[in-house]
Amino acid sequence: MLAAGSLRGPSRANNSRDDLMQWCYTPLMKYDLVLSSGFLAFARHIGVLRALQNRQVEIEAVVGTSSGALVGALWAAGHDADQICQWLQERRPISLMRPHLRPWRGLLSLQPLVQFLRQRLPPNVEDLPLPFAVGVIDLQGQHRLLTEGDLACAVAASCAMPWIFASVEVQGERFEDGGAADRLAVEPWRRWRPGRQAIAHQVQRTAGKDLNVSWQGVMRIQTPRSGASFWSLGDVMGQSLQAETLALEVLQSLASESAE
Repeated sequence: MLAAGSLRGPSRANNSRDDLMQWCYTPLMKYDLVLSSGFLAFARHIGVLRALQNRQVEIEAVVGTSSGALVGALWAAGHDADQICQWLQERRPISLMRPHLRPWRGLLSLQPLVQFLRQRLPPNVEDLPLPFAVGVIDLQGQHRLLTEGDLACAVAASCAMPWIFASVEVQGERFEDGGAADRLAVEPWRRWRPGRQAIAHQVQRTAGKDLNVSWQGVMRIQTPRSGASFWSLGDVMGQSLQAETLALEVLQSLASESAE
């Protein structure tokens, strides 16, 4: 069983990515994966996914919010971390948005993001090979997990920071970034998947709400903010490698605990 609290892995200063990779030969048990919001933190999530792939961790379901929903949906659709990284490096974030014709609803529209996702994702959430849930809020500010409906629109809605972006319609209802109410959605995940264990990736907060939750049954990986902007994702490779190393440290702790 996983212990309560955040496990950050060994604190030895000489732990390098290559040193940690030697632990990547024994598959771990099955987990759900929970990916937090984080302002344009795609590279952080990609690094964690690389670590999971290298450790051969079998993921049974995915919950994602904002940047975690975008990267998580692409990964759940069968695209590996390197392919996702390539796609996101090919364009500036500003190219996935445009001015909204009704700025009182949000300064920017995410319709270009919807089109980008439609080219790479199945039509609906329920068409993914893994159970998938998207963290959003409705227009009354209530947190929801979307587990069915238009996948590209659900992911875009989860990325739609209130006031900056217009809300996005999914199945006749409009939604916004779930990180405004719950950046990680651990408790909603528990209600959706009771009795499961999870690996949760929590990017350091830029905006939104981090709630006080029980970490029982959850292995938490924490990474710094991305430092990205609408005009540049910054050092994508450097960010992803740092996140991968931090994730491998935590997974090494999990492997050691499982062997005891």
